[in-house]
Amino acid sequence: MRIAGADVIVTSPGRNFVTLEITTDDGLTGYGDATLNGRELAVASYLSDHVGPLLIGRDAHRIEDTWQYLHRGAYWRRGPVTMAAIAAVDVALWDLKAQVAGLPLYQLLGGASRTGIRAYGHASGRDLPELLDSIRARQEQGFRSIRVQSGVPGLETIYGISAAPDPAGGPGRENGRHPQPSEETWDTQAYLRHLPTVFEAVRNEFGPELPLLHDVHHRLTPIQAAKLGKALEPYDLFWLEDCTPAENQDGLRLVRQHTTTPLAIGEVFNSVVDYQTLIREQLIDYVRSAVTHAGGITAMRKLFDLAAQYQIKSGIHGPADISPVGMAAGLHLDLAIHNFGIQEFMPHSAETYEVFRHSYTFRDGYLHPGETPGLGVTVDRAAAARFEYRPAYLPVNRLRDGTVHDW
Repeated sequence: MRIAGADVIVTSPGRNFVTLEITTDDGLTGYGDATLNGRELAVASYLSDHVGPLLIGRDAHRIEDTWQYLHRGAYWRRGPVTMAAIAAVDVALWDLKAQVAGLPLYQLLGGASRTGIRAYGHASGRDLPELLDSIRARQEQGFRSIRVQSGVPGLETIYGISAAPDPAGGPGRENGRHPQPSEETWDTQAYLRHLPTVFEAVRNEFGPELPLLHDVHHRLTPIQAAKLGKALEPYDLFWLEDCTPAENQDGLRLVRQHTTTPLAIGEVFNSVVDYQTLIREQLIDYVRSAVTHAGGITAMRKLFDLAAQYQIKSGIHGPADISPVGMAAGLHLDLAIHNFGIQEFMPHSAETYEVFRHSYTFRDGYLHPGETPGLGVTVDRAAAARFEYRPAYLPVNRLRDGTVHDW
């Protein structure tokens, strides 16, 4: 089975997605997600201009060899653009191999290790009453584990959440210019004072059994993160996510020394190299990378196998800017690996599901990739063509004095 074509599909059904479509000489089609939020066209170009031409004529069954060819064979390694492109190729090839086998992809990864995949949803509110209503809404949708994000008194936006439903809604578009990221204001001390009161109120309202998660969005120094983790211990979080920028892997030692709150790290990581100290020294409890951003199924399976040696579990990144192709790839891994922890799940818009037809399901708090041979996702090219790419960015964050800060 030889690769005959490698086409890049860029579409924006509510938000931008980049998809690699690989076709074979015997007429099969496999899909991989290459979406990199805010830098989509960089990956599209990388695939179209550099990676795609190298694939033509290659044996589509040689997945490991192709992964090494694109990663080890190139002079420039790693980085989000490169690894998203490699991930798209890798997932598309796994999709093809499973279709040939006539099996859902998870069966090729060793079969199911569980009957369903526990998922968590997102709840947020500008104030406490709005947050509690949002938690109730997620429960009504079936979520049994919930991420809690709250507005901070004195700040206009809920941190870590796009201020506008339209991700391209930043300044500039109304004047016909290229849109600019919206800018938010941040106050670390106000956040540290406020957040424990939020979790106290949530626990008082919903009791001790509901698993609660929280995302700091890399906004704290290690000592600030340690202080927050300790302050949240009475509220028994499932995890505290991205409490400090983890490029400074040594900084997590300080956090770990001062709190027993479980830590999740890695949604901006794109290689096992990023995790070496964190895993080896057991400084985290959950690995947060996405299949789409960390080299695909081949790389992520190896990462999870390494993490398993240190009793560290998975927590695959699953935001709305990862397409249903990327989501499905994560679900097949979730179902197969032994050290599964939890799966983030942000349902996509109806427009997105019109373009990406999928077989995965969500019921009673659990996801399942389905039994369709392959990945279980197809792309409607005609529907995709109706939604043109729109430049869009996540917000930029500044302290009160104007200093750019982590978003």
